Amino acid sequence: MVAELCVIATKLVVLVTSLTLVVLSMVWIERKFLARLQERLGPTVVGPFGLLQPVADALKLLVKEDLIPALSDKLLFWLAPIVVFVPSYLVWVTIPFARTTAVRNLETGLFYITAFSVLSIVGLVMAGWGSANKYAILGGLRSAAQLISYEIPIIMVVIAVVMLPQSMNLVTIVQDQRTIPYAALQPLGLMVFLIAGVAEVGRTPFDIYVAESEVMGGPFIEYSGAHWAVFFLAEYVNTFTIAVMVALLFLGGWSFPFMPDVAWLSFLWVALKAYLVFLVILWFRGTFPRLRIDQLMSFAWKVMIPLSFVNLVTTGVYLFYGWPKWTLTLMSLAVTVAVIYIIYRRMTWSARVTAEERLARARAYKRVEATDVR
Repeated sequence: MVAELCVIATKLVVLVTSLTLVVLSMVWIERKFLARLQERLGPTVVGPFGLLQPVADALKLLVKEDLIPALSDKLLFWLAPIVVFVPSYLVWVTIPFARTTAVRNLETGLFYITAFSVLSIVGLVMAGWGSANKYAILGGLRSAAQLISYEIPIIMVVIAVVMLPQSMNLVTIVQDQRTIPYAALQPLGLMVFLIAGVAEVGRTPFDIYVAESEVMGGPFIEYSGAHWAVFFLAEYVNTFTIAVMVALLFLGGWSFPFMPDVAWLSFLWVALKAYLVFLVILWFRGTFPRLRIDQLMSFAWKVMIPLSFVNLVTTGVYLFYGWPKWTLTLMSLAVTVAVIYIIYRRMTWSARVTAEERLARARAYKRVEATDVR
């Protein structure tokens, strides 16, 4: 019993240390990748290729003065970062990087991850309320509305994924993708899960509850130093969690045809997929502008949630009638293409109308000129 507890404690220490190093690498990658997108150099001074810049930033945050507003609720103000931080690490207890590499592989692993991932909402509301600041309260309420709304499509997609292998064990789900990844069977589910996941962690263009131009940083406005660093750390851990979950649920995890079942090779394969998904998330940040609060909520309730239900129904129909796998791919792909086309038409409609109006005015002006000349 004691030996087993020591092994679990060692795994937890290794897990926390590894996630902290992953966050440092993600910060460096984000700054360099966004700099390249914007034709800049990014970090270049601190360390070779700027590799030590995240370490310098972390040290700066740790030594900064930690201020607490005089009118704040001290207990809520102190507890909020912990309530946000702890669930982001607890979900990693059952996330495997290989068939045998996990702190504790649970048969209900997906249920455990989904249940603990929603607890951070409470921490954000506590941070907003405990800060005694109107912008913080507005940001906290925005975060609750946003995260609850986008949690629904995530849960519905997870249910659709679970229906395929009839298991909530992540190892079983990955093993079931050894021949065909679920991204090929449920492209609609992949799209909904990734977009809703980006919104769930508050990354651009869904960072509306910390919008500096509207609520001055939202629930984090009164935090500084180590307290703010805890929120920052939790955000990046949650982002990496979404990237790894996309790799496990849709990209086959460590499964690959003819690849030997070796722990370190499986670990590298999952990490590579997760970092590629993270680059896609950064691409979103460097490409799309921030949504307004009404656009964000409308997108959740009018687009994401209905699409998650469509994905669930198509999966159910496919399983009920026992159709071949290509039928599920075809149904999901047809809905995905149709939705992308409709969104594209809606987004470009005003620009097309404006261009057509200008063209009509120019033609009318030319006709008037021609008449005057005659």
